[in-house]
Amino acid sequence: MTNMLSRRELLRSVAAVAPLAVTARARVAAQPAQAQGAALQPLDASLLPRGVRARFVDNVNGIRRHVLEAGFEPAGGAAAARPLVILVHGYPELAYSWRKVMPPLAAAGYHVIAPDLRGYGRSGGTDVKFDDDMAPFRTLNEVTDMVALVSAFGYRSVAAIVGHDFGSPVSAWCSVVRPDIFRSTVLMSAPFAGTATLPFDTANHPDAQPPSPRADAIYDDLAKLSPPRKHYQRYYATREANDNMWHAPQGIHAFLRAYYHMKSADWKQNHPAPLAARTAGEWAKLPRYYVMDLDRGMAETVAAEMPDAAAIAANRWLPDAELRVYSGEYGRTGFQGGLEGYRTGASGRFTAEQQLFAGRTIDVPAMFIGGKSDWGVYQNPGALERMQKDACTKMVATHLVDGAGHWVQQEQPEAVSRLLIEFLNRTARA
Repeated sequence: MTNMLSRRELLRSVAAVAPLAVTARARVAAQPAQAQGAALQPLDASLLPRGVRARFVDNVNGIRRHVLEAGFEPAGGAAAARPLVILVHGYPELAYSWRKVMPPLAAAGYHVIAPDLRGYGRSGGTDVKFDDDMAPFRTLNEVTDMVALVSAFGYRSVAAIVGHDFGSPVSAWCSVVRPDIFRSTVLMSAPFAGTATLPFDTANHPDAQPPSPRADAIYDDLAKLSPPRKHYQRYYATREANDNMWHAPQGIHAFLRAYYHMKSADWKQNHPAPLAARTAGEWAKLPRYYVMDLDRGMAETVAAEMPDAAAIAANRWLPDAELRVYSGEYGRTGFQGGLEGYRTGASGRFTAEQQLFAGRTIDVPAMFIGGKSDWGVYQNPGALERMQKDACTKMVATHLVDGAGHWVQQEQPEAVSRLLIEFLNRTARA
């Protein structure tokens, strides 16, 4: 088996997703109705590129997991002879967000698995309510989810775990906690600034005792701006966020269209640049989808930037038929399962258990990929630099892709596929 892939083969693999926009429309319309039936089925094959299948895997850390899979064909014997690659999606996405890079990775010789995360799509946990216990959605349990998934497929280790957006910290923590399993890491769109630090050498130096913890003042400072503002992650941790987006005044499909548009390279106002500091004044430079008006929900925030019919018809990276996979799934489940991850972070309840890994670094080969038009690369000032210099001890490369905003693997799948394959060829057998 060889992992080399010619440019022609890569283009052919990416082109395999082209029929989606033509064939998916009627099938997508039927998805929500089908999902209301007694037994939820895997995502319909007509919605997926050739060579990618959907399936369920039962009892993965206590839930039924819906996954997309490519490269599952035997490769000179058992399927497990192929090195495994795990792709972890972000918010508000699904395993489906990896549909365009899975065929090229499979063609390069890898077994590729993209799960719907806990609480998303057709995996377990989508029935969670705001008042339910958020503990199953904490970071270290998300890591356990990934470890259990790898084991369920009969692997002892993974060539790479690749995470986008919310999937980036999940993937980073996988390599912090279990580097024996996750042998390399690719982080996308959200830099990982590192693990916690603990007070050091304070026992015999009372003057060196750290100050008592206090509330992060930046959120109060944002509310004092003119106009008053709020950070989207804190908004996502509120009771009203799910209802605002699930029952958006413009409808969930139009809401998602505007949301994806506004965070993409198609929205011409996206000209990201590093911020000087983590202050309300610097954060106010971020677009409204990051630092929102205090009196608006996300549905109202993005509504004003809804692309017109001509722009929607011209969209090639997310045609309307493909967008309906997202709106169909979120229309059925709502967003609370995905929002639970933001709630666990905002609560501070699970900070102590993460301190077990204070000072740990990512010591496996790592790479970062972002879009040149993505503010997510810079919203946490200094995080990109700390990731490159301190958090990852074997940082191979950082790439900011032309023509991509936040949804880099969907907006520029050929470039992302090429970068991933080059990284894997360099590190998977090292």
